[in-house]
Amino acid sequence: NTVIAVQQLGGRSFYSCKVANDEMGDFYFNDLVGHGVETNLRGDRESGTTGRCLVFVTPDADRTMNTYLGITSDLSERELDESELLDSQLLYMEGYLVTSPTGKAAAIKAREIAEKNGIKTSLTFSDPGIVEHFREGFMEMIGKQVDLLFCNEAEALSFTGEQKIEQAARKLKEVAKAFAITRGPKGAYLYDGLREIHVLTQKVDAIDTNGAGDLFAGGFLYGVSNGHSFGESGRLACQLASTLVTKFGARLKTNETKSVKDFILS
Repeated sequence: NTVIAVQQLGGRSFYSCKVANDEMGDFYFNDLVGHGVETNLRGDRESGTTGRCLVFVTPDADRTMNTYLGITSDLSERELDESELLDSQLLYMEGYLVTSPTGKAAAIKAREIAEKNGIKTSLTFSDPGIVEHFREGFMEMIGKQVDLLFCNEAEALSFTGEQKIEQAARKLKEVAKAFAITRGPKGAYLYDGLREIHVLTQKVDAIDTNGAGDLFAGGFLYGVSNGHSFGESGRLACQLASTLVTKFGARLKTNETKSVKDFILS
Protein backbone atom coordinates (compact mmCIF):
# COMPACT_ATOMS: atom_id res chain seq x y z
CA ASN A 1 0.00 0.00 0.00
CA THR A 2 2.82 2.41 0.86
CA VAL A 3 4.89 1.89 -2.29
CA ILE A 4 1.79 1.98 -4.50
CA ALA A 5 0.86 5.32 -2.92
CA VAL A 6 4.33 6.63 -3.81
CA GLN A 7 3.74 5.56 -7.42
CA GLN A 8 0.26 7.12 -7.53
CA LEU A 9 1.74 10.42 -6.38
CA GLY A 10 4.30 10.37 -9.18
CA GLY A 11 7.29 8.85 -7.40
CA ARG A 12 9.35 5.79 -8.23
CA SER A 13 9.55 2.76 -5.94
CA PHE A 14 10.96 -0.75 -5.77
CA TYR A 15 9.49 -3.43 -3.51
CA SER A 16 11.41 -6.47 -2.28
CA CYS A 17 9.01 -9.20 -1.16
CA LYS A 18 8.22 -12.89 -1.50
CA VAL A 19 5.15 -14.64 -2.90
CA ALA A 20 4.68 -18.13 -4.27
CA ASN A 21 4.11 -19.44 -7.77
CA ASP A 22 0.34 -19.71 -7.23
CA GLU A 23 -2.85 -17.84 -8.12
CA MET A 24 -2.59 -15.41 -5.22
CA GLY A 25 1.08 -14.80 -6.05
CA ASP A 26 0.09 -13.95 -9.63
CA PHE A 27 -2.53 -11.53 -8.32
CA TYR A 28 0.00 -9.85 -6.01
CA PHE A 29 2.62 -9.55 -8.74
CA ASN A 30 0.16 -8.15 -11.28
CA ASP A 31 -1.15 -5.66 -8.72
CA LEU A 32 2.34 -4.30 -8.10
CA VAL A 33 3.47 -4.02 -11.72
CA GLY A 34 0.04 -2.76 -12.74
CA HIS A 35 0.67 0.24 -10.52
CA GLY A 36 4.17 0.74 -11.91
CA VAL A 37 6.08 -0.64 -8.92
CA GLU A 38 9.38 -2.33 -9.74
CA THR A 39 9.91 -5.58 -7.83
CA ASN A 40 12.21 -8.54 -7.34
CA LEU A 41 9.34 -10.88 -8.35
CA ARG A 42 10.06 -10.74 -12.08
CA GLY A 43 12.04 -13.99 -12.01
CA ASP A 44 10.84 -17.50 -11.23
CA ARG A 45 8.89 -17.85 -7.99
CA GLU A 46 9.10 -20.79 -5.59
CA SER A 47 6.34 -23.32 -5.08
CA GLY A 48 4.30 -22.83 -1.94
CA THR A 49 1.41 -20.77 -0.67
CA THR A 50 1.23 -17.00 -0.86
CA GLY A 51 0.25 -15.29 2.38
CA ARG A 52 -3.00 -13.46 2.81
CA CYS A 53 -4.80 -11.36 5.40
CA LEU A 54 -8.47 -11.15 6.35
CA VAL A 55 -9.42 -7.76 7.78
CA PHE A 56 -12.57 -7.30 9.87
CA VAL A 57 -13.78 -3.72 10.28
CA THR A 58 -15.99 -2.87 13.27
CA PRO A 59 -18.61 -0.08 13.46
CA ASP A 60 -16.11 2.18 15.28
CA ALA A 61 -13.87 2.06 12.15
CA ASP A 62 -11.21 -0.06 13.87
CA ARG A 63 -9.92 -3.27 12.32
CA THR A 64 -8.87 -6.74 13.38
CA MET A 65 -6.42 -8.59 11.13
CA ASN A 66 -6.19 -12.35 10.73
CA THR A 67 -2.94 -12.98 8.87
CA TYR A 68 -1.40 -16.07 7.33
CA LEU A 69 2.16 -15.30 6.20
CA GLY A 70 2.67 -18.35 4.00
CA ILE A 71 5.89 -18.24 2.01
CA THR A 72 6.47 -14.64 3.11
CA SER A 73 7.74 -15.95 6.45
CA ASP A 74 10.81 -17.21 4.54
CA LEU A 75 11.72 -13.79 3.13
CA SER A 76 15.49 -13.40 3.46
CA GLU A 77 18.57 -11.67 2.07
CA ARG A 78 17.99 -13.59 -1.18
CA GLU A 79 15.12 -11.22 -1.95
CA LEU A 80 17.32 -8.12 -1.72
CA ASP A 81 18.29 -6.43 -4.98
CA GLU A 82 21.43 -4.51 -4.13
CA SER A 83 21.62 -2.70 -7.47
CA GLU A 84 18.12 -1.27 -6.98
CA LEU A 85 18.93 -0.29 -3.41
CA LEU A 86 22.06 1.52 -4.55
CA ASP A 87 19.91 3.42 -7.07
CA SER A 88 17.56 4.67 -4.33
CA GLN A 89 17.32 7.80 -2.23
CA LEU A 90 15.77 6.10 0.74
CA LEU A 91 15.29 2.60 2.19
CA TYR A 92 11.94 1.86 3.89
CA MET A 93 11.95 -1.12 6.29
CA GLU A 94 8.69 -2.79 7.30
CA GLY A 95 8.54 -3.41 11.05
CA TYR A 96 6.74 -6.74 10.76
CA LEU A 97 10.02 -8.22 9.51
CA VAL A 98 11.27 -8.14 13.09
CA THR A 99 9.19 -11.26 13.86
CA SER A 100 11.09 -13.38 11.31
CA PRO A 101 14.77 -14.21 11.89
CA THR A 102 15.49 -14.26 8.15
CA GLY A 103 13.34 -11.22 7.49
CA LYS A 104 15.04 -9.24 10.23
CA ALA A 105 18.44 -10.27 8.88
CA ALA A 106 17.42 -9.03 5.42
CA ALA A 107 16.33 -5.67 6.83
CA ILE A 108 19.60 -5.30 8.76
CA LYS A 109 21.61 -6.21 5.65
CA ALA A 110 19.70 -3.65 3.59
CA ARG A 111 20.26 -0.97 6.25
CA GLU A 112 23.98 -1.70 6.35
CA ILE A 113 24.24 -1.40 2.56
CA ALA A 114 22.28 1.85 2.65
CA GLU A 115 24.39 3.37 5.42
CA LYS A 116 27.62 2.40 3.68
CA ASN A 117 26.50 4.12 0.49
CA GLY A 118 24.95 7.29 1.88
CA ILE A 119 21.34 6.21 1.32
CA LYS A 120 18.87 7.40 3.94
CA THR A 121 17.15 4.77 6.08
CA SER A 122 13.61 4.65 7.44
CA LEU A 123 11.62 2.21 9.54
CA THR A 124 7.99 1.78 10.51
CA PHE A 125 7.09 0.14 13.82
CA SER A 126 3.94 -1.40 12.24
CA ASP A 127 1.98 -2.50 15.33
CA PRO A 128 1.92 -1.73 19.11
CA GLY A 129 1.89 -5.42 20.03
CA ILE A 130 4.90 -6.12 17.83
CA VAL A 131 6.76 -3.22 19.44
CA GLU A 132 5.97 -4.50 22.93
CA HIS A 133 7.33 -8.00 22.31
CA PHE A 134 10.21 -7.32 19.88
CA ARG A 135 11.87 -4.15 21.18
CA GLU A 136 15.37 -5.69 21.13
CA GLY A 137 14.85 -6.84 17.56
CA PHE A 138 13.83 -3.33 16.56
CA MET A 139 17.01 -1.98 18.12
CA GLU A 140 18.96 -4.38 15.91
CA MET A 141 17.09 -3.14 12.84
CA ILE A 142 17.67 0.48 13.84
CA GLY A 143 21.41 0.13 14.48
CA LYS A 144 22.89 3.40 15.74
CA GLN A 145 20.11 5.60 14.33
CA VAL A 146 17.70 5.58 11.41
CA ASP A 147 17.21 8.74 9.41
CA LEU A 148 13.42 8.60 9.64
CA LEU A 149 11.08 6.67 11.93
CA PHE A 150 7.34 6.14 11.41
CA CYS A 151 5.05 5.10 14.25
CA ASN A 152 1.67 5.85 15.74
CA GLU A 153 1.18 7.25 19.23
CA ALA A 154 0.57 3.86 20.86
CA GLU A 155 3.74 2.44 19.29
CA ALA A 156 5.80 5.44 20.40
CA LEU A 157 4.62 5.05 23.99
CA SER A 158 5.15 1.28 23.95
CA PHE A 159 8.66 1.50 22.53
CA THR A 160 9.85 4.19 24.93
CA GLY A 161 7.92 3.07 28.01
CA GLU A 162 6.61 6.59 28.51
CA GLN A 163 3.09 7.74 29.34
CA LYS A 164 3.03 11.03 27.41
CA ILE A 165 3.81 11.68 23.78
CA GLU A 166 6.21 14.58 24.53
CA GLN A 167 8.34 12.34 26.74
CA ALA A 168 8.26 9.56 24.15
CA ALA A 169 9.38 12.01 21.47
CA ARG A 170 12.47 12.94 23.47
CA LYS A 171 13.49 9.29 23.68
CA LEU A 172 12.78 8.63 20.01
CA LYS A 173 15.36 11.28 19.13
CA GLU A 174 17.99 8.89 20.50
CA VAL A 175 17.20 6.26 17.84
CA ALA A 176 15.99 8.42 14.95
CA LYS A 177 17.35 11.59 13.39
CA ALA A 178 13.79 12.48 12.43
CA PHE A 179 10.36 10.98 12.99
CA ALA A 180 6.67 11.13 12.14
CA ILE A 181 4.19 10.06 14.82
CA THR A 182 0.61 9.65 13.64
CA ARG A 183 -2.11 10.55 16.15
CA GLY A 184 -5.35 9.63 14.36
CA PRO A 185 -7.83 12.52 14.43
CA LYS A 186 -5.21 14.67 16.24
CA GLY A 187 -3.01 14.72 13.14
CA ALA A 188 0.73 14.09 13.33
CA TYR A 189 3.70 14.99 15.53
CA LEU A 190 6.80 15.50 13.37
CA TYR A 191 10.47 16.13 14.09
CA ASP A 192 12.69 17.11 11.17
CA GLY A 193 15.99 16.96 13.04
CA LEU A 194 15.85 20.58 14.16
CA ARG A 195 12.31 21.39 15.18
CA GLU A 196 9.06 19.78 16.16
CA ILE A 197 6.06 20.31 13.91
CA HIS A 198 2.43 19.59 14.79
CA VAL A 199 0.18 18.94 11.81
CA LEU A 200 -3.56 19.10 12.36
CA THR A 201 -5.96 17.09 10.24
CA GLN A 202 -9.51 17.79 9.22
CA LYS A 203 -12.35 16.20 11.16
CA VAL A 204 -14.00 13.39 9.23
CA ASP A 205 -16.49 10.59 9.86
CA ALA A 206 -14.23 7.52 9.77
CA ILE A 207 -15.68 4.19 8.69
CA ASP A 208 -12.50 2.16 8.05
CA THR A 209 -9.01 2.96 9.38
CA ASN A 210 -7.37 0.02 7.57
CA GLY A 211 -4.39 1.22 5.56
CA ALA A 212 -4.34 4.77 6.95
CA GLY A 213 -0.84 4.39 8.35
CA ASP A 214 0.39 2.87 5.09
CA LEU A 215 -0.98 5.77 3.08
CA PHE A 216 0.42 8.30 5.54
CA ALA A 217 3.88 6.78 5.10
CA GLY A 218 3.52 6.71 1.31
CA GLY A 219 2.53 10.35 1.17
CA PHE A 220 5.27 11.40 3.56
CA LEU A 221 7.97 9.41 1.77
CA TYR A 222 6.92 10.89 -1.55
CA GLY A 223 7.04 14.40 -0.10
CA VAL A 224 10.45 14.27 1.57
CA SER A 225 12.06 12.48 -1.39
CA ASN A 226 10.77 15.08 -3.82
CA GLY A 227 12.01 18.24 -2.20
CA HIS A 228 9.10 19.08 0.09
CA SER A 229 9.51 20.12 3.72
CA PHE A 230 8.46 17.98 6.65
CA GLY A 231 5.51 20.28 7.19
CA GLU A 232 4.32 19.99 3.59
CA SER A 233 4.93 16.23 3.56
CA GLY A 234 3.03 15.86 6.84
CA ARG A 235 0.06 17.84 5.56
CA LEU A 236 -0.05 15.73 2.40
CA ALA A 237 0.22 12.50 4.41
CA CYS A 238 -2.49 13.54 6.89
CA GLN A 239 -4.87 14.63 4.13
CA LEU A 240 -4.40 11.33 2.29
CA ALA A 241 -5.04 9.32 5.47
CA SER A 242 -8.07 11.36 6.51
CA THR A 243 -9.55 10.92 3.02
CA LEU A 244 -8.93 7.17 3.09
CA VAL A 245 -10.67 6.51 6.41
CA THR A 246 -13.95 7.86 5.00
CA LYS A 247 -14.03 4.90 2.57
CA PHE A 248 -13.82 1.12 2.82
CA GLY A 249 -10.54 -0.36 1.65
CA ALA A 250 -6.83 0.15 2.26
CA ARG A 251 -6.07 2.40 -0.74
CA LEU A 252 -7.34 5.38 -2.64
CA LYS A 253 -7.78 5.35 -6.40
CA THR A 254 -5.01 7.03 -8.36
CA ASN A 255 -7.20 10.00 -9.34
CA GLU A 256 -8.17 10.48 -5.68
CA THR A 257 -4.54 10.40 -4.57
CA LYS A 258 -3.51 12.91 -7.24
CA SER A 259 -6.42 15.17 -6.32
CA VAL A 260 -5.23 15.33 -2.71
CA LYS A 261 -1.66 16.01 -3.89
CA ASP A 262 -2.81 18.86 -6.13
CA PHE A 263 -4.86 20.35 -3.29
CA ILE A 264 -2.04 20.26 -0.71
CA LEU A 265 1.07 20.89 -2.81
CA SER A 266 -0.22 23.20 -5.55
